[in-house]
Amino acid sequence: MPVTFAGISGHVHRNTQLVTINERTSRYALIAHVPFKTAELVSQAMIALLKPFSMCVHTLTTDNGREFAQHERIAATLEADFFFAHPYSSWERGANENMNGLIRQFFPKKMAFESITTKDVELAMYHLNHRPRKCLGYRTPHEVFREQLQLHNPSVALQT
Repeated sequence: MPVTFAGISGHVHRNTQLVTINERTSRYALIAHVPFKTAELVSQAMIALLKPFSMCVHTLTTDNGREFAQHERIAATLEADFFFAHPYSSWERGANENMNGLIRQFFPKKMAFESITTKDVELAMYHLNHRPRKCLGYRTPHEVFREQLQLHNPSVALQT
């Protein structure tokens, strides 16, 4: 079963942003904090998050924000197909929208994103990826994602 990352979006507060990426089947979450909402920083963050899994990245689906202007660079670097959801069609990235709602438990709307540290992001990512989900048969996204990686490439080890 191929691993497909989809639904990249961001929580925006002033100029800062969280780049959120999730894998559709396992619900595995990858999150990065970027200090400014620019295409350069967002593309760097996406590439850094996905590079360790580049052999599994087949498609990426984002909204139509300017921060994804370097989509061709991202697609070329990761050798993946890049798609855009239709405007005002958030249901086309439903898994990501759901994950963004879960992320709000860690970073509420009124929170100053400037105060978010790398450790805060890593802790939120850990908790999201190790929370059992009913849709996964009460397994965690980490368990399901690790199984997918093992099937795709038996020599790959996912560190916890």
